[in-house]
Amino acid sequence: MKTTKNGEVMHLYFEEQITIPKEEASRDLIAHGFHNEVTVQDFPLRGNTVYLHVKRRRWLDKSTNEVVQRDWNLVAQGTRMTAEFAAFLKEIGRY
Repeated sequence: MKTTKNGEVMHLYFEEQITIPKEEASRDLIAHGFHNEVTVQDFPLRGNTVYLHVKRRRWLDKSTNEVVQRDWNLVAQGTRMTAEFAAFLKEIGRY
């Protein structure tokens, strides 16, 4: 993760890890680049405007040449973020 801060504006850059999606574990996948970066304005953090920059990874099935991506609809109940991202935020709040 990379971060930048310019005055009262923070930018947090996330790149999806190079781990094969669990729901596609039975397939023979290789990393195949990224989708275009998506920028989302998040809740303010300590008086700063926060922008999240997310790069989603693409995978290629070697046997079918089908492009595969992680299912980001697996969302933590009651939130607008993935369950993994919610867990990540909880973890970093412990230091």
